[in-house]
Amino acid sequence: MNQVRDPLSSVVDVNVPTAARMYDYYLGGKNNYAVDREAAEKLLEVVPSTQELALNNRRFLQRVVRILAREYGMRQFIDHGSGLPTQDNVHQVAQRVDEDCRVVYVDNDPIVLAHGRALLAENENTAVIQADMCDTGSILDHPDTRRLIDFDRPVVALFNSVLHCIPDSKDPAGLIRRVAGRLAPGSFLVICQLVSEDAETRRAVTEFMDTSTGGNWGRVREPHEVDAYFEGLEVLEPGLVEVSTWRPDSDVGPRQRTWEWKEYGGVGRKP
Repeated sequence: MNQVRDPLSSVVDVNVPTAARMYDYYLGGKNNYAVDREAAEKLLEVVPSTQELALNNRRFLQRVVRILAREYGMRQFIDHGSGLPTQDNVHQVAQRVDEDCRVVYVDNDPIVLAHGRALLAENENTAVIQADMCDTGSILDHPDTRRLIDFDRPVVALFNSVLHCIPDSKDPAGLIRRVAGRLAPGSFLVICQLVSEDAETRRAVTEFMDTSTGGNWGRVREPHEVDAYFEGLEVLEPGLVEVSTWRPDSDVGPRQRTWEWKEYGGVGRKP
């Protein structure tokens, strides 16, 4: 859950909530401020399932990274809008499969950059870069990306719970096409975002987050709009779903229980 409209800055504004720090709060993290906690609690009044949704989304991310590393042999990952470091980050999950897995984290929040670099200082197969995730060229051509990622080999591009932070004016579907166009055949794109079938929920959450974050928000969308992100990709089973049902670890694992909104998406492979 990242924000994308503000120009890049090294200044942390503790008076304006960010989606990344609100997400950190829902996950039980410590890298958030009173303003983030207040906004997060107010959002729970609008959509009470938000914390449950955040936790299930994090489990989906960990599951999909483990499966792509273990079952599909993937060793390179670029995590767009990675958010604040928490338990079992992408590199930790992937490197338990193979310590040579390489991970580039991308975020434009300066507090993410500071915490991420401190966490990864002793891991030479990882990097954190500060960039607008819509600026594909600056990300994929960044020296740290070039140091770690071999673009002649397949890559996993992660867009986990971030595209709802991109306004329509920045064309999230176009972002997916640009990234896919730069990746080798056999690469994977992991894509999910917040959706709702209910027009009032879409309106209320979008207005609340846009106001709370000072305009650093996009839109809660409809499922068919997420389906369009996967055009031209081979979608892995079980298809595009609410993410707690994507290849769950067990039949009794955590599931999304309420449906006013959900994280919806899946995994596509570039032919």
